[in-house]
Amino acid sequence: QVRLVESGGRLVQTGGSLRLSCAASGRTVSSLTMGWFRQAPGKDREMVAAIGRDSITYYVDSVKGRFTISKDNAKNTVDLQMNSLKFEDTAVYYCAARDLFLQLASPVYHYWGQGTQVTVSS
Repeated sequence: QVRLVESGGRLVQTGGSLRLSCAASGRTVSSLTMGWFRQAPGKDREMVAAIGRDSITYYVDSVKGRFTISKDNAKNTVDLQMNSLKFEDTAVYYCAARDLFLQLASPVYHYWGQGTQVTVSS
């Protein structure tokens, strides 16, 4: 069983930066594909970024060039650095993990954190 705990969400101004962190336990992040998702009010959950076992990364077009996903195998964490934040980035952000070998862009994940709220104000 994999347990994921997100942290770092808060209120930030447009154009600001924020770093989310996901602490994993039960398995090592090096043995999993890790992803960040978000869900805004009234909208479907969408995948934002993913990082594979080989550290290859994937980003949805709307965050390319602004967000960076990374992992620290020693700390067993996965971070999401978010720069140039926009109002439309406001959402609950979820960390997710899977151990299936799927395409990096696949939204199929089996383990989920509880989420952390990111609010971007103008």
